[in-house]
Amino acid sequence: MRRFHLVFGAIALIAFLLTGQYMDKVHDHLTGMPDGPRMIYRTRHIFILLTGLLSLALGVYVKPASLMWRRAGQLLGSALIVLAAGLFLTGFFYEPALANLRTPYSHWGAYAVVAGVLLHLIFGG
Repeated sequence: MRRFHLVFGAIALIAFLLTGQYMDKVHDHLTGMPDGPRMIYRTRHIFILLTGLLSLALGVYVKPASLMWRRAGQLLGSALIVLAAGLFLTGFFYEPALANLRTPYSHWGAYAVVAGVLLHLIFGG
């Protein structure tokens, strides 16, 4: 589990760097873009960083629980954090074009991060 989080965290950080390059090269660093879509691009970009750093921290500190049912809770927490990263990445590309600042992917991604962290808190150790 530790190695997985370290590798996944590094991949998420690479995704963070690539989404930054996307904003710079494809959208001229969001210059002249309306406030709503610009805000969505930037926040999803930061949310991708959040999941990468969270995963790296878990990779450094998590200790697999000795009891199988507790380890299952940790694995579910980890899966939710990975799911959140995917939802934030999907939201980065899809949500800026939606009307009324709708954020269906990032909305669920935020819940997944909260649930994943809570599961690690409850079942850790």
